[in-house]
Amino acid sequence: MELYLRFVAGLSKLLGYVAAVLLVISVLVVCQMVFNRFILNLPTSWQTEFVTYALLASTFLGAPWVLLTRGHVNVELIPLMLGPRGRFALAFFAYTLSTLLCVVLTWYSFLFWHEAWEAGWSSDTIWGPKLWKAYLAMPIGFFAISLQYFADLICLISGKEHPFGIEPATPPEAS
Repeated sequence: MELYLRFVAGLSKLLGYVAAVLLVISVLVVCQMVFNRFILNLPTSWQTEFVTYALLASTFLGAPWVLLTRGHVNVELIPLMLGPRGRFALAFFAYTLSTLLCVVLTWYSFLFWHEAWEAGWSSDTIWGPKLWKAYLAMPIGFFAISLQYFADLICLISGKEHPFGIEPATPPEAS
């Protein structure tokens, strides 16, 4: 089990680095596009579409890393109002439902990607890239976040992590 947890954490970190690189490349391409358009007065043809696809890929590929590092928005009002058992039950429900949702999204995004691959879809722009390349980030990202949610579920059940990262209140020590 520990091997699975380490593998998933490593995969999430790797995809986080890929997402960060895609963001940096997107910024550089936008700078190049602005320089070409407004300084050199040259037309741009591929930059806007590339940046759109790169940011989309960065979002899907970076999601498992965000989950791993607990970087997502988390409203703790209800978990804070619950006791330890209620917190555990809510976390178990949320992680299980999220895992199942991501597995379903993995399947449907794979079907969508496969359809683009088989049909040879390409963009209707001058650049006209093959869309399967852009769509590949969806099934990869959803699969990886499914693995990460399952790893979080394992950590919750095994007691390696507290529900929502909230440690149970310890009784005050008698003096």
